[in-house]
Amino acid sequence: MRTYRRVFVMAVVGLLAGLTLETPAHAATFNVRDYGATGNGSTNDTPAIQRAIDAAAAAGGTNIVQFPSGTYRSANSIHMRSNIVVQLDAGSTILGSPNDDYDPPEPNPNDEYQDYGHSHFHNAMIWGNNLTNIAFQGSGVIDGGGHLITGNPASGEADKIISLTRCNGLRVDGITLRRGGHFAMITNACNNITSNNLFIDTETDRDGWNVINATNVTITNARIEADDDALAFKSDWALGQRFTNGNVRVYDTYLSAVCCNALMFGSETCGNFTGYDFQRITINGSNKSGLGLVSMDGTIISDVHYKDITMTNVRGAIYQKVGTRRRCGDNPGIGRIENITYENITSSGQSSSNFTATLWGENGTNNRIRNVTFTNVDLTVPGGNGCMGTGVPSNDPNNYNPVSIGTRPAYGWYIHNAHDIKFQGGSSVQFNSNDCRPAVVANAGSTVTFDGFAFERGTSSPADFVFQSINPYCVQNSGTPRITSTSSTSSCGPVEPPPGRFEAETSPAVCDGTIDSNHAGFSDTGFCNAVNAVGGSATWTVNAAAAGPHTLKFGYANGTTSDRPASVSVNGTVVATPSFAPTGAWASWNTASVPVTLSAGANTIRVAGTLAVGPANLDYVDVLVSGPVPVEYQAESCVISQGVVESNHAGFTGTGFVNGDNVVGSYVECSVTGPVTSVAIRYANGTTANRPMSVNGVAVDFPGTGAWTAWNTVTVPLSLPAGTHLIRLTSTTANGGPNLDRLSVT
Repeated sequence: MRTYRRVFVMAVVGLLAGLTLETPAHAATFNVRDYGATGNGSTNDTPAIQRAIDAAAAAGGTNIVQFPSGTYRSANSIHMRSNIVVQLDAGSTILGSPNDDYDPPEPNPNDEYQDYGHSHFHNAMIWGNNLTNIAFQGSGVIDGGGHLITGNPASGEADKIISLTRCNGLRVDGITLRRGGHFAMITNACNNITSNNLFIDTETDRDGWNVINATNVTITNARIEADDDALAFKSDWALGQRFTNGNVRVYDTYLSAVCCNALMFGSETCGNFTGYDFQRITINGSNKSGLGLVSMDGTIISDVHYKDITMTNVRGAIYQKVGTRRRCGDNPGIGRIENITYENITSSGQSSSNFTATLWGENGTNNRIRNVTFTNVDLTVPGGNGCMGTGVPSNDPNNYNPVSIGTRPAYGWYIHNAHDIKFQGGSSVQFNSNDCRPAVVANAGSTVTFDGFAFERGTSSPADFVFQSINPYCVQNSGTPRITSTSSTSSCGPVEPPPGRFEAETSPAVCDGTIDSNHAGFSDTGFCNAVNAVGGSATWTVNAAAAGPHTLKFGYANGTTSDRPASVSVNGTVVATPSFAPTGAWASWNTASVPVTLSAGANTIRVAGTLAVGPANLDYVDVLVSGPVPVEYQAESCVISQGVVESNHAGFTGTGFVNGDNVVGSYVECSVTGPVTSVAIRYANGTTANRPMSVNGVAVDFPGTGAWTAWNTVTVPLSLPAGTHLIRLTSTTANGGPNLDRLSVT
């Protein structure tokens, strides 16, 4: 067993606001062979390499230091300089040396706040500090050669390949880092980083890449195979201060971790993290967590998004924890995790002994995990456990490792001290071997929702869902679950109809037959069973905000085996005769769409059967504007200044709404993708006074809606070009703004 401390690491996402280093076409090339390097694999080429780097730096501008094909043994630390591009040609290798003559670790008064390897940077094959505009590119290799140390190095030993601190503008493209010791690459307080086609092979050593205290990072097409943590995002106290972290993208990347974590935040978490986007990631192998996210040292981790990720052989697929270690030099408090999404995630292939997917917050509203949404998240776990109690498992709050929490009493998901948690869009959990534990146990929190959640039931399991002091919880559209509830309240709340929906059973709609509810699956309170005759009909009066092309989408059921065609007329003119084909049963519903042109204001829509059997049963019509579909941004997922996310007033969409502080200047700011022509803001104002706000400098009134549970929409014209933009809603009076639910951007 290893005796050194493991470091938990994870990856982050967001909008890139950095620079990409481009090698100027006029850059001069400094060939290391011209400065005495032999490339014969036995001679120590470090002095010649350093002469080439120093000459390139002294020449001014951005210059290339070239390594032609050959093996360049490096027995001393190479000192990187600003404005240098290290070009590793095909067949070239910089090889570590068994001759222990690397630079000693520099003294650091902040040693106590992180592991030794994180605290010292000079004991590396290549290191640099306070650099700008640097790159490593080509198709060659930097190989520690098995000579770098995975623990604490002795005098003359190195434990890193590349070690960079306080740098701005770093590019790492195409190269391979192999046998990296403690770290193949560690960057601390380096911003504006891009990397494409990087390969790290350190399965026999420890960490792949630790990205520490960083903003504006884009990593694409990487392959990182590590023993310890593959790709980790951290914020430590090695440099004696707290840094902001964020605006990070990781796309199209393969990760594996033999012993530890594949894509990880932490465990060093001093500065806040916000704005991380992970997409199209493949993870194969991790003995701790596949997607790990911990706040151990007072950090707030927010706005992290995982999408299209496949995991195999991962012991703990998804793991979030708030701990109380607080190992930073400025006496931090306790942090929290919020506004996290997982979409299209699968995990399978673990043969035995898994860590149940876990969300573990700390006590107190401000230290919970909150506003986490799972969409189409499918976990297959080993299972195989017997029955056990459903009490809260043990926890070491100073330890980030998934094993710091005892055996979870659920095989699929364990949720503790969390609120506004939602599973939707076909999420599921199942096991390979029969398991007696419930699929889900949730303890201490609120607004935990499982909508359309599929689960496997153990043959002796006493329950499928266990809710303990969760107020409220909701399980719907999930078969016939067995639910055990202790001090919990079940409430799924009102279901808001889609925008532009007009029900067939609700005035001013007119059904010439009967309003029925005897066949399940209809929307709202019923459907129109029109007269069984030619001309049997349903008629709607709908409003269009502006004249122009629209689409009418009719919800219907036809339990026969024959079409039931009907004419569709708009304002007295027949515009189409759709077939309304069989749906298989009267309780099975489908839609039929008809393109039309509507007038501004009121329009009369009529569906009339053309056969003696009359039309199909008609449920509703959705009136959709043709053209760009509005993109919705939930306010609770945006940046919030001076306000909280709440869910105590019914009728909101998403997982909650933003209740801003009653002060001038409190705001909600959403990052949106343009072009933008307008934004519709859904809000509630339970007072009788207007609560004005500034929307990107435009004054907008938000009048009273009659109650805090009554929601209205105001539309604000904007003109934003293609690209990424911030839309900020700022209160302009001491009463603050209204409660904000969502932004619909067109």
